[in-house]
Amino acid sequence: MIPWDAPGRFWRGNLHTHSDRSDGALPPEEVCRRYRAEGYDFLALTDHFVGAYGYPIVDTVPFRTDRFTTILGAELHSGAMANGELWHILAVGLPPGFAPSRTPTFQPIPDQESAPDLARRAVEAGAFVAIAHPQWSGLTEADARSLAGIVHAVETYNHGCAVGCDRADGFQMLDLLLTEGHRLTLCATDDAHFTEPDHFGGWVMVKAEANEPEALLAALKAGATYSSQGPEIRGIELSGDALRVDCSAAAAIIVSGRGTASKAIHGESMTTGVMPLGRFEGSPWLRVTVVDRAGRKAWANPIWR
Repeated sequence: MIPWDAPGRFWRGNLHTHSDRSDGALPPEEVCRRYRAEGYDFLALTDHFVGAYGYPIVDTVPFRTDRFTTILGAELHSGAMANGELWHILAVGLPPGFAPSRTPTFQPIPDQESAPDLARRAVEAGAFVAIAHPQWSGLTEADARSLAGIVHAVETYNHGCAVGCDRADGFQMLDLLLTEGHRLTLCATDDAHFTEPDHFGGWVMVKAEANEPEALLAALKAGATYSSQGPEIRGIELSGDALRVDCSAAAAIIVSGRGTASKAIHGESMTTGVMPLGRFEGSPWLRVTVVDRAGRKAWANPIWR
């Protein structure tokens, strides 16, 4: 879906956050207050779903207001990745009674539920599910492929991983999976713990008719979103042999596609860019990045031609 064609308006939210119900520094009420005070429209509190913390799906309903909503969720864990470490799977929109995996700590144990089975259960329970921080996790291509046909998205920018260890990126993994034909979307998140400056750095803009959990989740699953560190993407139109992008003031508009297909338009305070698509003739998908003069970026979901 191209979200600018969808009904409703854009709502700003963060899909990945922690509180002191797991390894975050602040109580849930204060986490919600801070996001609300910073102008966010919604927040998913996604504490670590492990036995050591009591498998929390934190009830944030009491912290909703007439202008701010919350979506229940968790960061799920079960099984070992190829590097022997525990899987991290982001699940937004879980029911309060979602059955725990057998994950007592952050160490994998024998005969645990597999990551694909856990992700599939979360999807079937109604959640929007994403592969969390591929670069930070040390995800292999085989790991990613095991979830590619199940999940909705790849977490392509994680602000906590950016400031904490310089491993924020998920675009290489996303582009690989897109090239293999998997129709995934992308999301930027904070993964905030409030133990370092890991908050208010990456978010998702969701086009929906109401700032309500059900409407936001439906839009997330449909791909009616883009992600940002600051710039706005105000429209993308694919017409014939060109792609038009309308945005807030930008220093670069970049189009990426399969393999080495990529090209940028550079300028000063650009609010419109038109990219000829000859360079992308063989690419079944395209995605757009907008960069402002401060180096902050916004990313559109892949467009399938």
